[in-house]
Amino acid sequence: MDGDDRSIGASLAAQDPIVRELLRHEVEHGVLIPLKTTLELRDDYQTGRVLITRAPTKSANPAIVMLRNLLPDEIIKGVPHLRRCAKPADLPAHLKAQFMNESPQSRQIHTGKSNWIYIIVGPDNMLNRDEVVHALSMVEGMEDEIFLRAIPVPMVPPTSQVQAAMWSQHFWPSLYRKNNPLGPHPSMIARQTEEIAGDAAIWMTLAHQVARQSHAEGYGEPVGACVIQREEDKTTLVALTGDARQCQQGKLGCTGNPMAHAAMRAISLVAQKLVRAENRKTLINPASILEFEAFQDSPMLEDEKKVFELEHPNPDGYLCHGLEMYLTHEPCVMCSMAILHSRMGKVVFRHRMSLTGGLCAEDRGQDHPSLEGADGGRGLGLFWRRELNWSMIAWEWESSGCMKPLEVDTAIHA
Repeated sequence: MDGDDRSIGASLAAQDPIVRELLRHEVEHGVLIPLKTTLELRDDYQTGRVLITRAPTKSANPAIVMLRNLLPDEIIKGVPHLRRCAKPADLPAHLKAQFMNESPQSRQIHTGKSNWIYIIVGPDNMLNRDEVVHALSMVEGMEDEIFLRAIPVPMVPPTSQVQAAMWSQHFWPSLYRKNNPLGPHPSMIARQTEEIAGDAAIWMTLAHQVARQSHAEGYGEPVGACVIQREEDKTTLVALTGDARQCQQGKLGCTGNPMAHAAMRAISLVAQKLVRAENRKTLINPASILEFEAFQDSPMLEDEKKVFELEHPNPDGYLCHGLEMYLTHEPCVMCSMAILHSRMGKVVFRHRMSLTGGLCAEDRGQDHPSLEGADGGRGLGLFWRRELNWSMIAWEWESSGCMKPLEVDTAIHA
């Protein structure tokens, strides 16, 4: 280590002395790239059509009340990110030009200080136009020929103030309500990225070290995992594991033991620590060791053992709740779901597994030679999906070049 890397390493070692002992390779900084969710990649610009009308300013409120009484709540509240009412001067330029040139009366409405208001009625596909026209014609002050037009608008809320401003210029005056319906909020991503950026390279280096060691010993693929707990300004190593799918090859098939992937072993070792702490409290003797442990959840490498001997910093917590996992490779679908079910807080990986990975949401298999020109299917983006009962922030870590890549077959399930 040198320069800033040395200072970071020394700072962490002061909090967790084993870090200095374990680090044997140069620590290289990288860039944390937040993963996009499936919704962010596929629904970011989904548009639909809404009906709009216009009324004299004095008739606008009675018209809105009439529409509220006529239409169900799901229609009234269907597009809350769009302003219900807009002055002619606030319309996007193309709508102004379109409406102004429809008739002399329209031109007058858009000239000078206007006494008219444009109103969103609701989604076009959910409305009966004849009923809407009849209801509006009953409002005092509305013109004889009811103005009713369908315009395209974004059907999902904007995820930033910049996007809201862009939509206001191109579609309809829009509101940014400081949320992201398609994934984690941008401010949360920025805050958590800043939180882990200072030492992410150290944990990634440890994951790479244990991956090389495990592969050199013939235990499995060059895949590694490092789990830490971060509390305020303190970080603590919790688990360090390499891949061990080939550890007991005589009892396994040709693809090895899927339960001994690095991520699965890391979760298992965390669980073993919690069981160990609980047994000490209750004075229960641990169960006997089985002849063949499917999960390979006992440490094998010296570095794994050194970390495993440390006590869990929060033995009363739920498994991996709030912990951070650093992986050399994007975890497969099985490992991704195990990470979710363990309630991991953050995940960072270096090498994207575009064919077998479970975290990325991009279409799969595009860079795999055997699938050239074919559709490998959509990415799952399991780190953040509405139908799952847990979500977390996930990053891809890009090295600046010094750390030697760990090459594995892209068809391998990491």
